[in-house]
Amino acid sequence: MSPRLRTTLYGTVAALAIGAGVLQFQAAPSTFIAPAHAQSSQAAALPSFADVVERVRPAVVSVRVSRAATSEQMSFREIPGLEDGDGMMERFMRRFGEGPRGERGERFGRGPQRGGPRAMAQGSGFFISADGYVVTNNHVVEGATEADLVIDGGRTVKAKVVGTDPRTDLALLKVDGSNFPFVRFASQAPRVGDWVLAVGNPFGLGGTVTAGIVSARGRDIGSGPYDDFLQIDAAVNRGNSGGPTFNAAGEVIGVNTAIYSPSGGNVGIAFAIPAETTQTVVAALRETGTVARGWIGVQIQPVTEEIAEGLRLTKPEGALIAGVQSGSPAARADLKPSDVITAVDGQPVKDARELSRRIGTAHPGATVRLTVMRDGAERTVNLTLGQIPNERQASARGEQPGERRDEPSASPQVPRLGLSLQPAGRGGKLGGSGEGLVVTEVDPSGPAAQRGVREGDVIMDVAGRPVSSARDVHEALAAARAEGRRSALIRLRSGEGQRFIAIPFSAS
Repeated sequence: MSPRLRTTLYGTVAALAIGAGVLQFQAAPSTFIAPAHAQSSQAAALPSFADVVERVRPAVVSVRVSRAATSEQMSFREIPGLEDGDGMMERFMRRFGEGPRGERGERFGRGPQRGGPRAMAQGSGFFISADGYVVTNNHVVEGATEADLVIDGGRTVKAKVVGTDPRTDLALLKVDGSNFPFVRFASQAPRVGDWVLAVGNPFGLGGTVTAGIVSARGRDIGSGPYDDFLQIDAAVNRGNSGGPTFNAAGEVIGVNTAIYSPSGGNVGIAFAIPAETTQTVVAALRETGTVARGWIGVQIQPVTEEIAEGLRLTKPEGALIAGVQSGSPAARADLKPSDVITAVDGQPVKDARELSRRIGTAHPGATVRLTVMRDGAERTVNLTLGQIPNERQASARGEQPGERRDEPSASPQVPRLGLSLQPAGRGGKLGGSGEGLVVTEVDPSGPAAQRGVREGDVIMDVAGRPVSSARDVHEALAAARAEGRRSALIRLRSGEGQRFIAIPFSAS
């Protein structure tokens, strides 16, 4: 018996003796075995998910996709005032087969760099029907037409990519065959505090199960206009992307898609796409291979208290129209900048992001009734939705067509990242969609390396702003600093998942 356990038992016996009115010490027994009734009582009080896991785990698969990767440089260096790291994540990843600067062994990702760099996207997925339909994340299979699935028992099968939806980060795959084990989506949304199970393929270790609770609902993590994530505290790591989150009944309540991680590993904050969103997107992908969304053609922003006062609104709610695209449904309906949309079909709109979700879930061609505040007066506008264009939308900064976007010269007022970058989409990189910036080189002594950034990662946005050039990053960091923020949150995408890192600014 360890000294600590002996001390605990002595203290317990002494406390019992005092409670009985007799102050005496008794020798601790050489062994301590709890009574059978105490053991059964304790076991009954603790939840066991063994039966649920046994039932659902056969439907969960590992997903593997190989892509090419090359590099070119745009440099960002010397961020002042950053906290020093200790290289812990780098050592941890090396322990799991990864070397410094993102070089990986055969077993867990990138193979030898012969014939050009390669990157292995490795994630999770799950069967939703007996005839072989599989759900995963878009960022796991992005740019691929097929994937290798390792199903329960270790057998590898080929799957065809039926369709993807980058806006919600969902993808649908199809395996030839029948009688596959599958799971069902939950019919009701979970409550905060409900037990959840995450099953997936973290670090290439397939069939891993973790448990936790729903920490929050309706999370906006700045990944897109349709953010409405579940936050869970079940351990989710690289490779869990695309895997299911189950409730205690074994029903899918979400699809794991991102983690918040200052270090690159699990810190108990993970995000899942809700089942209701997943079902809607998957149904569209299964039917047509694409997702058609309603579109009105406006640039919108939140209504702050100062804006509400200036627009003579009673409270800071709704979506402020900052710009109207020429020829769009909004232009045809005579919507104007400074209009505030406060309701859709009679249902209140709390903020700009809620408007995006409400319009985006409606079908093109549908007619909606918008309640609009203009010059302090309320009016109703009937509008027929268009289909959201495939091309990238104009940025919220209001950049005009033809505006010159030269790269800025170095400025001591703009923090740097200690990275070399190139626009995504060149040379078949992980960022094949053309969005974001690919990390091509990492300064091992720089702040980004200390926070787990590796070659091949894709920077999608900085401080909530999408980035596609060096200037975008400089402007986003400078704006965040000018707003008095203590740090800038950077969203990264890699072959295994998405995560956030925080880059603190100098206190001076």
